[in-house]
Amino acid sequence: MGRRRGVMSEQFKYELAKDLGFYETVQQEGWGGIRARDAGNMVKRAIEIAEQALAGQSGNR
Repeated sequence: MGRRRGVMSEQFKYELAKDLGFYETVQQEGWGGIRARDAGNMVKRAIEIAEQALAGQSGNR
């Protein structure tokens, strides 16, 4: 079985890590070094951003 392609780009994940305050951990230890809570917060924030983008699109119709 092949590895699943991620939904978020690497650049977007790094931007989220910077915004959420654990970018340094990612730099030093890789993505495996972050806490489960940080990963969950990253996903939550990505969903919020996507929802805002969709709301902006629907408002432009």
